Amino acid sequence: MQSYEVEVKSLLGSAEHADALRRKLQEVDPGTKLVSRNKQLNHYFTGGAMAALVKTMEGTLPFPVLKKLTDLIDRVTEISVRTRNKDGVVYLVVKASVGDDSSANGVARMEFEEKVDITLEQLDRLVLRAGFRYQAKWSREREEYLCKGVNVCLDRNAGYGWLAEFEKVVPSADLLDSARAEVIQLMQMCGVAELPQERLERMFAHYNAHWEEYYGTEKIFTIN
Repeated sequence: MQSYEVEVKSLLGSAEHADALRRKLQEVDPGTKLVSRNKQLNHYFTGGAMAALVKTMEGTLPFPVLKKLTDLIDRVTEISVRTRNKDGVVYLVVKASVGDDSSANGVARMEFEEKVDITLEQLDRLVLRAGFRYQAKWSREREEYLCKGVNVCLDRNAGYGWLAEFEKVVPSADLLDSARAEVIQLMQMCGVAELPQERLERMFAHYNAHWEEYYGTEKIFTIN
């Protein structure tokens, strides 16, 4: 079964704004829980062929997982491929847009995320072997909360500074509209604004062009 995600970002910027959101989450829902705290390396890729990626992943991913990946790429047109190291655990991540937004930053997307028992460097080599090339490398520290049934991630990103992601995962595309409404309602209750897609794409493009200056650092930039 494919899963679908609604993910809306809000640019917080400073640590003070991140603290304010933590407090607001508790006010909105006293049952808010800190689910995890982790460090991540995320490598984004561009170009390549998805059919070739499926082929190179044979022997690394089991057949049912490869079939799920094949089913995803057969149903969409724009796809974002990533590799991730999350506190030492490595994942292959594929996200595909289901609306007019991009697969890299869109609000409504199908997602594929599968753990692999190899290193991040080994997984990267498999992706590169399928004809992909690096788009950018990202580093971040993440806190994951569960508030009123919505996943809320507070990220301290290289380049971006503090960013919040409000996410709801659903099993059917028919549930995306209601999931988005639920996410937006929680954001309004928390007093945070959605980061416009146009600005997010400008930030994304700037980071991609200069990622080597920011990856693994605490340096940030401002793009209006």
